[in-house]
Amino acid sequence: MPVLGMGGYFFRAKDPAGLKAWYRDRLGVGGGMGTDEDGRSDEWVWFVAGGPMVFEPFKADSDYFAADKQTMINLRVSDLAGLIASLEAAGETVITRPEWDVPELGRFARVHDPEGNAIELWEPAAPP
Repeated sequence: MPVLGMGGYFFRAKDPAGLKAWYRDRLGVGGGMGTDEDGRSDEWVWFVAGGPMVFEPFKADSDYFAADKQTMINLRVSDLAGLIASLEAAGETVITRPEWDVPELGRFARVHDPEGNAIELWEPAAPP
């Protein structure tokens, strides 16, 4: 297969600049974050760490995320507890539910961006 992975995620926003700043400041996501293998950064590119990614269509009537939203972003994180503390300190509401945590998959939490988009935060389980 010639597809190597996701090359981008594009979505509409009422305030693109404000939302871009929120993702950068709260989650460290977006252009200019991280560096390539030569230590260079780019204002348009977010250099991410390799790892698993789920690409999965959900049933149209799924209640896993809001019915009025077409998508939900899932971000793989390395320190969920630390990120939750940081988000809450910045005034964000973070949702956790014991049933979301699955020992063989990892731990999960949710936060919503300023435009109401759900962001699932996923800390994968440690390898056995």
